[in-house]
Amino acid sequence: MKILVTGSAGFIGFHTAIALAKAGHEVVGLDNINDYYDVRLKFARGEESGFSRSEMESGRPVSSTKYPGYKFIKADISDMNAVASLFEEHRFDVVCNLAAQAGVRYSIENPHAYIKSNIDGFLNILEACRRFPVKQLVYASSSSVYGLNEKVPFSETDRTDYPVSLYAATKKADELMAGVYSKLYSIPATGLRFFTVYGPWGRPDMAPMLFLKAIEQGKPIKVFNNGELYRDFTFIDDIVKGVVSVAETPVPAGENLHRIYNIGNSKPVRLTDFIETIEKVSGKSAIKEMTGMQQGDVFQTYADTSMLEQDFGYRPDTPLSEGIGQLYKWFVNHSDLF
Repeated sequence: MKILVTGSAGFIGFHTAIALAKAGHEVVGLDNINDYYDVRLKFARGEESGFSRSEMESGRPVSSTKYPGYKFIKADISDMNAVASLFEEHRFDVVCNLAAQAGVRYSIENPHAYIKSNIDGFLNILEACRRFPVKQLVYASSSSVYGLNEKVPFSETDRTDYPVSLYAATKKADELMAGVYSKLYSIPATGLRFFTVYGPWGRPDMAPMLFLKAIEQGKPIKVFNNGELYRDFTFIDDIVKGVVSVAETPVPAGENLHRIYNIGNSKPVRLTDFIETIEKVSGKSAIKEMTGMQQGDVFQTYADTSMLEQDFGYRPDTPLSEGIGQLYKWFVNHSDLF
């Protein structure tokens, strides 16, 4: 199949595009390479994918030197004309929309970036899927849509109309928009609610990488809510396996062409225990600065993945110690990127 992967220089998009290329699909990766975090990491992901920095910056389609059938194009999904032209030229079978302005806390500082990418950009993707029909649109949602939900584990049937951050609100809006387009224009669409993804090549603004860097450098780390936060940390390989499985599986015919699934490890870990795992793997102690709850944060995330297992015979299961071990090995060899 010919598959578009947006956000291919980002954490999840990078891993997903490579996995799809390895599986023999024709992949087009798209990314605007914005400076939300250090672009050196994004270009390093590109180089790992077989693209030089100069090629990625050129704006021209470039072919990977490592993965046959994988091409990269620098473009922004918020550019309506660029997205339409891309779809018209390539006539994709499947679209994996993994591009988004990420980060809960940053949405408080720069709200307009979230509307531009997560709302306007996603609308452009939906419109392109309408004009140039695809077999399936797979798009990234987030566990943040559950807000302050106190029922655990979080199920896809739980209410998600009380987000506590703009980021979460945009992800909920994406689900609603996809549902409407799916119904009106018979677009098969699948939303995936990711739960706290970590692993090699991860984002530097997320806790796993922030903690690793600080512990390695002997600097203090901020521990929000005095460590009494619980996260369903999910290893990147588990996330990618889920995305690929969904992308390769046709949506069953019927009236409901829009589906939503949780992808999480289903084993919430207390933040202090997570830090202890990093300490054990690295052999170094953390200097902890205990602080209160951060605005826009939630107390707990916990995925019920029974629907994913039922429909795809798959559930994430990488133990935290194993995942942190792989992340640490990668980090010590790429610490210059941080």
